[in-house]
Amino acid sequence: MQYIFSEDSGNQTLELEGELYKYIVRVRRYKEGDKLHLRNLKNDTLYKYTIENISKKTLTLTLFSKSFEKKSIDKKLHIFWCIIDPKIIIKTLPFLNQIGVTKITFVYCDRSQKNFKIDLLKLKSILINSSQQSGRTHLMELEVVNELKTILSKNSDLAFLDFGGEKSFKRLKKVLIGCEGGFSEEERELLKKQEKIAFDSQNILKSETAVVAVASKLLI
Repeated sequence: MQYIFSEDSGNQTLELEGELYKYIVRVRRYKEGDKLHLRNLKNDTLYKYTIENISKKTLTLTLFSKSFEKKSIDKKLHIFWCIIDPKIIIKTLPFLNQIGVTKITFVYCDRSQKNFKIDLLKLKSILINSSQQSGRTHLMELEVVNELKTILSKNSDLAFLDFGGEKSFKRLKKVLIGCEGGFSEEERELLKKQEKIAFDSQNILKSETAVVAVASKLLI
């Protein structure tokens, strides 16, 4: 783990409890006097704390130094992902976080099952854990949109992945990935003015494979 996340990182004194307490004291077995690195995932500052006191349920930390560690982000990618099974999204999200995707907009497309519900709080927790492991310093943005028309009206520069598109990816910043079964005819009509991209492969990719491949191609 590269650091520990706390929204209150930066305060002179911190009290940690619950799962963070269990992880630091029972799993990592830190003791009074040990040093911890914390981030709040809002800025590029690394906060360094000393463990002042360990009680039965609470850990008290005191800030002793901080350092500004700017990680250059030259490439930004906003993924628009037609909603698939949330269980698959949960498994795929850490990969996209490590690769460096800036934002994901989950959108209900025609072939998305409407009973699938996206739990943004759960996904945020997964992103925090992934960021602590990978060293990512800013939290990925997440949102849910109910229909494709809504995002197209606000994102004229959106490209979409489909067979028969341009094989040579340019420096794209916004890409739409379909769900299982691809786009409906009605959606293809809506997308006819958008740039269409494709991989140099005849294989049909699952949605989660496609989204990781797109992110990797554009960011790494």
